[in-house]
Amino acid sequence: MPLNSPTDDRKDKIKKGKLYIVATPIGNKDDITLRAVKVLGEVDLIAAEDTRKTGKLLASHKIKNNLISCHEHNETRRAPGLINKLEKGMSIALVSDAGTPSVSDPGYRLINEAIAKDIRIIPVPGVSAAITALSVAGLATDSFIFIGFTAKKKEKRQKQIEKLADENKTIIFYESPRRILSFLDEIIETLGDRHAVLAREMTKRYDEFIRGLLSEIRKNLKKRPSIKGELTLLVAGNDSSEPVSMDAVRNDIIKCLKGKETRLSELARILSKKHNLPKNIIYDEALKIKGK
Repeated sequence: MPLNSPTDDRKDKIKKGKLYIVATPIGNKDDITLRAVKVLGEVDLIAAEDTRKTGKLLASHKIKNNLISCHEHNETRRAPGLINKLEKGMSIALVSDAGTPSVSDPGYRLINEAIAKDIRIIPVPGVSAAITALSVAGLATDSFIFIGFTAKKKEKRQKQIEKLADENKTIIFYESPRRILSFLDEIIETLGDRHAVLAREMTKRYDEFIRGLLSEIRKNLKKRPSIKGELTLLVAGNDSSEPVSMDAVRNDIIKCLKGKETRLSELARILSKKHNLPKNIIYDEALKIKGK
């Protein structure tokens, strides 16, 4: 056999299709890569968490293709059929409703079965809610821990939170609007009243970032007639120092503003060191106080 002749195994691989894991926008439909648009238009089939939502995304980018559902409740029974199509040479793109598939979304089972069958899996990276929120949170980004959605049962969820008590990395959670208030209560009770950021409806028209202590975020939400939208909660890691008093921070800001003329950026730099808080938190608080 010539050295450059493919083995039977190699021939089998050539015949098999490819599974593309395609990230899609978490809100703004324009947050999609050129490569993702190209792949979604060229594959033989798109396996979508919700075919209606994906259909709208495809239409907005003038993409026409075949869709099949693959979600949390049917992934186990759907996967063998998709694997069969891949083994016959079809190319398939897996997408979730928003963000990156298999990251707190369906896809894990299908990907593992594809790995077992030696099918080539190709990531097409893009938006992730966790990273998007982290990039603007003002919390430590050098190391973080992603939790995603916690357990639905309270006892199991409580154990998950307790294990994070000594974690010094920024902690990232996903949570539903319906459960966010009770979840904040559980976090405060177990981890203490830490500094945090709640990202809501990111990249959409009314996106919002609520910064402050967990108790302040809860107070903010409690005043609202309703809470809507996708939520990402980022909580500061455990700091062995005493918890920060926002009243003390505000008092210091007021003193600085009453004294000699100080630029807000300089004020934020000085007080961030004193209170061990991100500069943008001090700056935003100073703007609020100055505007009153």
